[in-house]
Amino acid sequence: MTLSYILQITTIVSAILLALAILLQARGASLGAGFGASGELFTTRRGLDKNLHEATIILVVIFILSILVNLILA
Repeated sequence: MTLSYILQITTIVSAILLALAILLQARGASLGAGFGASGELFTTRRGLDKNLHEATIILVVIFILSILVNLILA
């Protein structure tokens, strides 16, 4: 196993996990939300929502770093 192969696997796995994390964060998914009339009051994130948000940020950083390192080594 080479470093390039490991970076490619890391990129693919982080991309899949990132897509899932973003889809799990659906806020205001009603039709009215698309036009700005969600009727919800957005407050601070708590509990699972906060943990999912932080995990998404970490996945974004891993995804971007794996792409950049892969580009530098290629």
